Amino acid sequence: MSFPRRQLRPGEEVVLDVRPQGWMLVPRGLLAIVVLAGAVAAQVAGVSTVVAWLLVALLALTLGWLVLGYLRWITTSFVLTSDRLVHRRGILSRNSREIPLDQLSDISYRQSLPERVVMIGDLVLESAGRDSAEVFEGLPHPARIQREIHRQLELCRMRGSGSGAGAPGYPALSIPQQIDQLAELARRGVLTEEEFRTKKAELLDRL
Repeated sequence: MSFPRRQLRPGEEVVLDVRPQGWMLVPRGLLAIVVLAGAVAAQVAGVSTVVAWLLVALLALTLGWLVLGYLRWITTSFVLTSDRLVHRRGILSRNSREIPLDQLSDISYRQSLPERVVMIGDLVLESAGRDSAEVFEGLPHPARIQREIHRQLELCRMRGSGSGAGAPGYPALSIPQQIDQLAELARRGVLTEEEFRTKKAELLDRL
């Protein structure tokens, strides 16, 4: 499920909308295949009626576990917008957690060796007002997500600096100074050349 456009604030844009990697469903799928194969083999071997019904019940439970995992997967999303992070999950009831970008104090990720092979990992975020870090598990390409969050955080701080009031710890900048910062972000690869030209043009239009 994509992030509803109606929930975006004026001027806010969705940058990333991802869900936990599908590899998380593999163990459930493999177990369902094993149980199904065992049930078929038992029927061929002519087991007793009681055993056959027990195998059918086990198969139903295994398939139900797989379907439940799939429903949880498709209803869980990690959304990065130009202003905030949103973690949404829930099948019948919805649970949504939001973190404004300007409240983030640390952004890191962790991967085990098997997770590096399948390109998934856990994103670890620390934010103001929270006693412990928040962990978002099983996200695809966590390093890319980390870089994109840093990029949007830089842009968010620049917008705050150019608003007149300034973001906490960031004094208000003139338009030429903001263009210089954009150029530096483009030089470091945080912005693409096209993004740099577009944002530079927007700033020049305000002169």
